[in-house]
Amino acid sequence: MRVMLKATLDTEKANELLRSGKMAEQVKGILDRLQPEAAYFGPIGGRRTMVLVLHMQDSSEVPPVGEPFFTHMNAQVEMCPVMNAEDLQKGLSQLG
Repeated sequence: MRVMLKATLDTEKANELLRSGKMAEQVKGILDRLQPEAAYFGPIGGRRTMVLVLHMQDSSEVPPVGEPFFTHMNAQVEMCPVMNAEDLQKGLSQLG
C-alpha cells in the first residue's frame, strides 16, 4: 500500500542536528532505509517538514518506519494511505 508520511520536525532538535552537522546524515539514513518513491522537504506551518511517499506491505511496518523520526528528531508524524492516478482509476473502475 502506498503511504504518505509527513514528519514535522521539532525546531530545537532540528537546530541541534544542524549545528552538530548530523542532519544530513540522519536524513540520508532515513531515505536509504525507507527507499521512498518521492521525498519532499520544506517549511509547512513554519516548521521544517519532510513528506515521503513510500510503500508498506503491512501495518506492522508503522513502528519501524515512524520511530526514527520520533527518537532522532522529536518529530510529529502523520501517515495516511494515498493513491496515484493509476490507483485512483483502478479503484473507481470497481465502483460499478
